[in-house]
Amino acid sequence: MAEAPCSGQRAGEAVVKAENAAVEMYRFAALMLGNEAEAIELVENTVAEADIDPCADPGAVRGLVRDRVLDGALEIMHRHDPLSFSAPPADDPAGSCIDDESVPLSGDQISHFVEGAGRGPLRAWLERLSQAQRAVFIQRAVLGSSNADTARAINRYSKPSIWTAEAVSSLFRQALCSLATSLLHSAPAAQV
Repeated sequence: MAEAPCSGQRAGEAVVKAENAAVEMYRFAALMLGNEAEAIELVENTVAEADIDPCADPGAVRGLVRDRVLDGALEIMHRHDPLSFSAPPADDPAGSCIDDESVPLSGDQISHFVEGAGRGPLRAWLERLSQAQRAVFIQRAVLGSSNADTARAINRYSKPSIWTAEAVSSLFRQALCSLATSLLHSAPAAQV
C-alpha cells in the first residue's frame, strides 16, 4: 500500500504555510486598495477560486496566489478609476532625491510601517497618492517587483500599453522621496 504523498504533520505544516501566505496577501491587498473589506474579499475569492493543493510546493502556490491577488487588486483599482493607469507620470523636473532605488524596503521596514508605530503615517501617506503611484510603490516596495514586472502588470489595465520600466522607476523614486519627506515631518509629532 502506497503512502499518501502528504499526510499528518506535513499536511498540517502546509496548511499553516498557506494561512500565513493568505495573511501576507491580505496585508498587501489592503495597502494596494486602501480598503480592508475589499482586501479581505479579494483574498478570500482568490483563494477559493484557486485550485490549491495544500501538499503542493508552497512556493509555487504562494506565487500563484500572489499573482492573482495582484491582478485582482489592479483590476479593482482600475474599476474605481478607469483613467488611473492611462498615462505614466511626467519625469520629475527637480530630479530625484534617491540615487539608488534598486533595493526595495526590507521586510522588517515594511512590517514596522504596516504593523508597528509607522502604520498611521504610512497609510496616511498612501491615501494621498494617485492609484498609479500607489500601485507602483506597493508593487516595488512591498512585493519587491522589478520595474519591468511592475510595468507589465499595470499595462494589463492601460490601453494602449504605455508603461515602461523607466516610467515605473521614475514614479517609484518620486514616491520614495515623498515618503521620506512625509516620515521626516511626522517624526517630531510622533515623539511628543
